[in-house]
Parts: sequence; structure tokens; C-alpha cells
Amino acid sequence: LATPGARSHLQVSALLLCSRRPHAMAMKAIKGSIVLAALAFGTAAGDPRADAVLAQLEAFEKEFEHYKEASALEIQQAKEQGELDRGVLKERIAVLESTERRRLHINEAEADEKIAWNTGNWTANAEAIADLQSASNHTWLILCGSLVMFMQAGFAMVEAGCCRAKNVQNILMKNLLDVCVGTLCWWAFGWGLAYGIGPDDNNAFANDSQFFGHGFTEVDENGKFTPSNIMVNWFFQWAFCSAASTIVSGGVAERVQFVGYAIFTIVMSSFIYPVVVHWTWGYGWLSGGTDYNINETGFMDFAGSGIVHMCGGVGALVGAAVVGPRNGRFDGDVGESFAPHSLPLIVLGTFILWFGWYGFNCGSTLGMATAAKGTLAAQVAMNTTLSGATGGLVVLILRYIMNRRYDIGGMCNGILAGLVSITAGCGNVECGSAVLIGIVGAFFYQGASSLLVKIKIDDPID
Repeated sequence: LATPGARSHLQVSALLLCSRRPHAMAMKAIKGSIVLAALAFGTAAGDPRADAVLAQLEAFEKEFEHYKEASALEIQQAKEQGELDRGVLKERIAVLESTERRRLHINEAEADEKIAWNTGNWTANAEAIADLQSASNHTWLILCGSLVMFMQAGFAMVEAGCCRAKNVQNILMKNLLDVCVGTLCWWAFGWGLAYGIGPDDNNAFANDSQFFGHGFTEVDENGKFTPSNIMVNWFFQWAFCSAASTIVSGGVAERVQFVGYAIFTIVMSSFIYPVVVHWTWGYGWLSGGTDYNINETGFMDFAGSGIVHMCGGVGALVGAAVVGPRNGRFDGDVGESFAPHSLPLIVLGTFILWFGWYGFNCGSTLGMATAAKGTLAAQVAMNTTLSGATGGLVVLILRYIMNRRYDIGGMCNGILAGLVSITAGCGNVECGSAVLIGIVGAFFYQGASSLLVKIKIDDPID
């Protein structure tokens, strides 16, 4: 260590030894440092310091050989492990491909073609997903529209059971008239006034295009119909229009002439209901926002408490007031003969209406192509069920307190009152609020029922 060169060489050697694994450069530096140290001590053969330094050199060389062998072994082991992992991965890929081909029942070439299509053709995948979503929405609306249409059977049963037996055939005839005449009127004029959007865009009061189904379908250059959602929307909204017209038939039952009722059905389905729909659901002057500046939110009615049921209910109220009560309805003890003649029909009709109400309310999601739509439909179904059940129980209790007897007909109407009450907000409230809405609706129903009797307006359906 006497010379500066030896000290410098040892310093470099020490730095190289700080690495994780000695390598050739480090060992060469160490060997050179030791030789310089031996030269510094002297070259006499008998100098013990020089012999000790050379012995240390041999020990370093042996250790270096050991590290070389250890490194080579680790490298070999890593290669073998890599080959093993690669083999396992290939086996797993082969199993997955084989499973996919068996599931699809196709051969290897077809499977490879499909796998390449699914992973490579993103545009085709997006179009296929859009088609599937459209098909899901169409299926959902057709199903729910059919449930709403089936409510006509419920209306017929309730009205037939509430009226006297001698007038049942007349009631059923008017229910059939509602559906048949209402269908043609909705096709000819109703849809166009409510939803038909012409070249001049939307109007505040009513629209003026797509009458008689004009513009419902379009064809491509090959003469084939192009996909459209207008017809499925027409079908779903038609079921609502028919329900609104049928509500009126119960209020004027046993008093109105057949021809007069047919004229009213034409006016109701062609003009009154479509205009009310356009003001609200059809983005008319009550829709709010920046178009008509009523307010920011606009009129909100998720499934039609006001648009459908109140529209039909007001028509029934005005009709019942105009035609007057049935002969002898409020003449003392004679009124007992006006009691419902068939409670089984009333109960059956109530269950049918309750069942159809799920198409009425849940279908108002207007689609079932996403998880969010499915969750909303489930929320609507839950709220509808809770409110209807609550309304029926509350009216049953109220009637028992008032009359000291269980009133089955009153309970049925309480169920319908709860269902009507929740229809507007079924998609915007939680389940606890749905129960409260059912309670409030039941109290309103009972109050209105008692008020109609007091002012002598005869509503056979009560």
C-alpha cells in the first residue's frame, strides 16, 4: 500500500465489490490490486507479507469460479422454469379453444373465424349490440302494451259486476266499442296530434303529421322496410288511449245511449286524449325547459296518473253529472237495489287490472336494453305493488269504521285508488313513499266517494 497507484487500484476494487454479484471486471481489479500490494511489500521469496497477499489472491480466484458456476446454474433454472410456464400456458389456451369449439358445435376453422370476427371487427360488434338493444326494447314494449290492453278485460269485469244484471250486455258492448273505435281513431288522428312530428318540428298545442299512419315506414333502395321504432310506440300508446276511453264508460253506465257513447268515444280518442298527451308526454307547452319556459322541470307524470286516469276520470265525472242519476238511485230505501250484483266479477276484474298495471307502469320505462332500465322497472313494480296493497287495506278499515261491516267492493276500489295514485311517481320515489302515497290515495278516494253520494252524482263503479 506504499504507492499511490496501489491505493487507487484498491479503491476501485472496493467500489466494484459493492455490486450485488461479483463479475469478471471486479475480479480482475481485485487481482491487480493484490499483485500491486505484493510488489509494494517486496518480492523477496521469504517475505511472509507477500506470501499472505498471494494466498488471498488464490482465495479470491476460487470464490470467483464459485460465483460463475452459481450464476450459470441460476440462469439454466430460470430458462427451464420459463419453458415450463410457456408449456402450461399453451395447454390452457388449447383447452379454452377446444371448449369454445365444443360449445359452438363447430369445427376448428369455423371457431377460429368466429374468434377473429369477435375480437377484430369492432364495428360489426357495435352494430350487433345496437340491434340486440332495439330488439329488447321492442319486445318489452309489445309485452307491456299487451298487458295494458288486457286491462280492458278487467274494466269489463268490474263494470259488469258493479251494475245491475239487466244492463251487463250493454256494458260489455260499450267496452268492445271502446277498443275497436278507439283503435281506428288513434290510428287516423290521435297519434298524429299527440306525437306526429312534421317538417316544422314540434308544436305547442298539437302536432299535424303522421295521420293515418303516414310516414310510419320507410324503404331502402332494395324495397325493404328499414327498422323503425314508430310502430312499437304507436302500439304501446294505443293501449293507453283505449284505457282512458274505457274509464268513462263506467261513470255513465246504465244511462247513456249506445250511439251517443260511440260519438263520445270518437271525440275522446281522436282529440281530447291526444291533445292532453301532446301537452305533456309529446313535448307540448307543459313540457317545460327552454322550449316554452313554463318552468325548468315541466310537467312530470311517469306513467299517467294525470294524463290517462285523471283525463278519463274527469270525463266520467262530467258525463255522470250531465246524464244525471239512475231512476230511483237516491230515493231512500229504493237505493238498495242498486248494489253490485256480482262481487266475484268485481274481484276478478280488480285482479286483472292489478296484473295489467305492471305493463302500464313498468312499461313506461320505454325500454329494457340496459341494467339501469331493468333496475328502474323493478323499482316501479315494487312501488306499484306496495301502493295498491296499502290503498286496499286502508279503504277496508275506513269502510269498517264507517259501516261496521267489511266492504269487498270498497276494498277493490281502494286497491285501484292506490294503483292510480302511485302511477305518476312510481319511478321517482322510494318504497316508503309509495306506501304513504297509497294511504293518501285511499283517503282521497273515500272522501270523493262520500262526496259524490252527498251531492247526488251517480257513479255506478263508485
